[in-house]
Amino acid sequence: MLAKRIIPCLDVRGGETVKGTCFVDLRSAGDPVELGRRYSREGADELVYLDITASHEGRKTFTDVVRRVAAAVNIPFTVGGGVNELADVERLLSAGADKVSVNSAALRHPALINEIAGRFGSQVCVVAIDARKEADGQWQCYINGGRKPVGRGLYEWAKEAQERGAGEILFTSMNHDGVKAGFANEALAALACNLRIPVIASGGAGAMSHFRDAFTLGQADAALAASVFHFGEISIPQLKAYLRQEHINVRL
Repeated sequence: MLAKRIIPCLDVRGGETVKGTCFVDLRSAGDPVELGRRYSREGADELVYLDITASHEGRKTFTDVVRRVAAAVNIPFTVGGGVNELADVERLLSAGADKVSVNSAALRHPALINEIAGRFGSQVCVVAIDARKEADGQWQCYINGGRKPVGRGLYEWAKEAQERGAGEILFTSMNHDGVKAGFANEALAALACNLRIPVIASGGAGAMSHFRDAFTLGQADAALAASVFHFGEISIPQLKAYLRQEHINVRL
């Protein structure tokens, strides 16, 4: 069995790491390069950097930050935000990123997934999905940093992304984001059952047991979190030792 991955996520706005609750009320969490260096040293398996206002503001992703991160860390990292065309992917990979995450642009132009996978390989293409469970119980996809619903369901869009060549699905539950009450395990398990590619859980980490549940109940391949790591509530070595005790295969 492949080892489960622990992935700190760094949402970046204006050159600093920020974190909010349910995609709003952002507060500063520190320098993205220094945080990445710390997580790399502490045993994180990968990192994710998201320029969270790039799509909304129509900007290109922060290439200079990517270069500095690449020089500072020795683990794979994914970059997303404002990736709209192959030239953006090429620029970010050239700056040192290992993978690129697409979200809003892929929902607007699904063929972008085919283009990225065809040019750079599926392993480079992470399709991020921000979805909210609506009052009718259905999961609706959103774009532009969770600002705009697009009329696509979570499960059918994830399946299409896989068929178009996505290498991984990064699913963030907007209902759970920053609330620290656990991941959306039921939805994660449904994704895991329907897909052949890895699923990364995002949104809801508040205790070490939540990671365990994401891997067992949710059947996720990786679990991503932000504030619990940024603000020192959970340390990565402590978390991995706990998961090992819970009989979950992680790299120490």
